[in-house]
Amino acid sequence: MIPEYGQLALNFAMLLALGLAVLPLAGTLYGRVVWMATGRSLATGLFVFVAVAYACLTWAFYQDDFSVKYVANHSNSMLPMIYKLCAVWGGHEGSLLLWMLILAGWTFLVALFSREMPLDLVARVLSVMGMVAVGFLGFMLITSNPFERILPEAPMDGGDLNPLLQDPGFVIHPPMLYMGYVGFSVVFAFAIAALISGRIDSAWARWARPWTNAAWAFLTIGIALGSWWAYYELGWGGWWFWDPVENASFMPWLAGTALIHSLAMSEKRGVFNSWTLLLSISAFSLSLLGTFLVRSGVLTSVHAFASDPSRGLFILCFLAVVVGGSLTLYAFRAPVLKSQTGFSWLSRETFLLANSVIFILSCALVLLGTLFPLIADAFNLGKFSVGEPWFNAFFPPLMALVGLLMGTGVMLNWKKTRFAKIQRWQGIAFLFSLWLASFIPGIVPGDFSIGAAFAIFVGSWVISSTLLDFFRRMQNAQNAGARMRSFGLSYYGMMMAHAGFGVCLLGAAIDSIYAEQRDLRVTTGSHVEVSGYQFELVEVSRFRGANFWADRGEVVVRKDGRVVASLQPEKRRYFSGGNIMTEAAIDAGLFRDLYVSLGDKINNTDWAMRVYFKPLVRWIWLGAIMMAFGGFLAIMDKRYRRVRAAADTPVETGPPVEETTQFEPLPAEEAKPGGAL
Repeated sequence: MIPEYGQLALNFAMLLALGLAVLPLAGTLYGRVVWMATGRSLATGLFVFVAVAYACLTWAFYQDDFSVKYVANHSNSMLPMIYKLCAVWGGHEGSLLLWMLILAGWTFLVALFSREMPLDLVARVLSVMGMVAVGFLGFMLITSNPFERILPEAPMDGGDLNPLLQDPGFVIHPPMLYMGYVGFSVVFAFAIAALISGRIDSAWARWARPWTNAAWAFLTIGIALGSWWAYYELGWGGWWFWDPVENASFMPWLAGTALIHSLAMSEKRGVFNSWTLLLSISAFSLSLLGTFLVRSGVLTSVHAFASDPSRGLFILCFLAVVVGGSLTLYAFRAPVLKSQTGFSWLSRETFLLANSVIFILSCALVLLGTLFPLIADAFNLGKFSVGEPWFNAFFPPLMALVGLLMGTGVMLNWKKTRFAKIQRWQGIAFLFSLWLASFIPGIVPGDFSIGAAFAIFVGSWVISSTLLDFFRRMQNAQNAGARMRSFGLSYYGMMMAHAGFGVCLLGAAIDSIYAEQRDLRVTTGSHVEVSGYQFELVEVSRFRGANFWADRGEVVVRKDGRVVASLQPEKRRYFSGGNIMTEAAIDAGLFRDLYVSLGDKINNTDWAMRVYFKPLVRWIWLGAIMMAFGGFLAIMDKRYRRVRAAADTPVETGPPVEETTQFEPLPAEEAKPGGAL
């Protein structure tokens, strides 16, 4: 009966979502305060019933209830318990329920932490999120019911969870990714609420920024975890393949990064309001597009869910309604949302806008490369494949340009900057970065690389400029502690995120240029040399795991006659389905990874083996963690908790934006030009 309770809970959730989509919005149209106030209660009820449904499906997996079709297809009695519980989101229906749970959770959090916001704005935001919930609940109940039974002929045992997903990374990767995907629905709802009311001011941007930062930080973690999982689980030694499903999560991140910069300008200076709204719509629309690509069956990927065309058609129609409706509303409303504040070319606004535009240009080119094979096939233009050469032709140069602008822009003031005031500090950062760029490529193994030198310069430029900006602000401070506290957590979050971008750029560039790979035929007892390391295959033994057999190699790694690592790569065959998987063995370090994956057995003594030397590869994920931490740090800035009810004067008819919004006084550093982002 537990699955039936889950089904009933989803039906109740659908009714509450319909009420949430209609009642609060109707209250704003007819001036009914009671109707507007229902939004918080309906959002809470929606979250409770979706959580009940999710708990019921989890219980079915825990109990091995193979009469539920979804459980039978994605679990079996031999599956370790941790993976049984995580198998809830291992397939299409369950992952959609997880998506819905996170959407309901975000809606509940908006209702919970919006006490300082005007009631009519809260009502509009919650109504828009209710509409999105109606779409996904309808999709689930009509085409993707996770509680469908296969009685009376239930199987004695189930199928299996995809062996690729039987990994610790799978435990946290999808929830983090979905937290980011779905989190952009909040800022989308804020944008639609602003368009409906025809008003946008600095208070609106300040309310929207924490939600945007949170979604972006979660998505950063999710993408980094996916990259890390692909690196060690797939056995190919790479961390990014420009797979269409990888791109599906990367495009909202690019749009979200542009949105974070644009929101900073809208909050601080009241400029580019229409651009900010468009980016808010784009970030969530790209999240929905990613959902369509993963679940429609239009592409093949190791990450994709196998789905029938009817599901893809439903998502495509929903995507058309959301994107088409929001862009139509934007076309009517955006022209009246004008900015009245000017700035010079040498100002923080100029550099933030430039970076925002570059991120969107990068996103558009990734979108083109991802969709072009589908478009060409649809119009019978032939079969096309867009791979790494296309993406690598434009993406690294654009990100290098972002880094160059970022290192300069971090020291600029709002509105206008006198270059003489920052010239000395920029000169120090330039000379330090130039020294590193000329020194490091000359001491690493291999030929001197101009590309590596330029990447080191850009990454070092971003990091050093960010740190020097802090010291510049601290110079001549009478009280260092008070001065540091005056910056606010958002400034430190910006520093951490920018430094993380530089670290990530360094790791990606150095690994791409200096990594060494060798595919070998190795005899037991022999050794091979890669980048100065000797790899010896000592033996290969057979052992049994929880639900698989495995051949485990013993590889000893030496350098200059000294043992530096003992690695145990595996080749696994799973009992259910007979799937064969490669489990790589990695000796991880801050400056290099030694990576070994075991291939097929050639004869009694010889094995295929793949060996990698990966310099600075860990910096990619270290930089991503730093960026995400910076996003979370900015959320905790106290000024986001000081926003009071703002004047609802439309920007286009009232005085300049900065004078229409009532805030508590900011610290001097935040209030003056050049304050923290």
